[in-house]
Amino acid sequence: MVLFGSLVNAIGIVIGTLIGLLLRRIPDPMKQTVMVAIGLAVIVLGLDMALKSNDFFIVIVSLVVGAVIGEWMRIEDHLHGVGNFLERKLGNKQNGNIAQGFVSATLIFVVGAMAIIGALDSGLRQDHSVLLTKSMIDGFTSMVLASTLGVGVLFSAVPVFLYQGGIAIFANVIHQYLSEPLLERLIAELTATGGVLIFAIGINMLGIKQIRVANLLPSLLIVCVIVLFQYFI
Repeated sequence: MVLFGSLVNAIGIVIGTLIGLLLRRIPDPMKQTVMVAIGLAVIVLGLDMALKSNDFFIVIVSLVVGAVIGEWMRIEDHLHGVGNFLERKLGNKQNGNIAQGFVSATLIFVVGAMAIIGALDSGLRQDHSVLLTKSMIDGFTSMVLASTLGVGVLFSAVPVFLYQGGIAIFANVIHQYLSEPLLERLIAELTATGGVLIFAIGINMLGIKQIRVANLLPSLLIVCVIVLFQYFI
């Protein structure tokens, strides 16, 4: 089922929000310990994915070129800008807490490499492990957000499902037009490059170093270009 990972992710957000609304106050030590545990798991997942590459040179070139493009486009700055704009517009209106919770949670859950990579994995090879891991992260995050921002966090499950589900369906349709050898190579290099990005997300979660992961997202497109170029020449 192509949409399984996206559906579980949305359900995780709903469950986490409901728990957060019931608890309201979650002890800070508990938050920190759980986030560290999840961060360690994300790093291991990213490392496992990164080792799937059949030609790591492609991964390195894609990351370097993708980083240059992402920094030039200032993707991460623009994403933060969109979030700030929406919160300014919606935050002071009636039901502002609901709007703020919805906007803040949606941006946190949708913006990131894990959402794109996980959805691609779901669509290309029916592997939902990345989205299932993301479901745990988003579930706990929504619990924390709901305890402070309220019920608006609950509604973020809808755009998360539509966004990730749309990418998964698109990837599933595209893969039907690719030959098996090309598809296998493309999946291997996309998985490896995405794994490096997920590894970086884990480092961010542990607070070791703040990496602008969003600025590395163009590397996924560069992987496709390189693999297709090598295949057809």
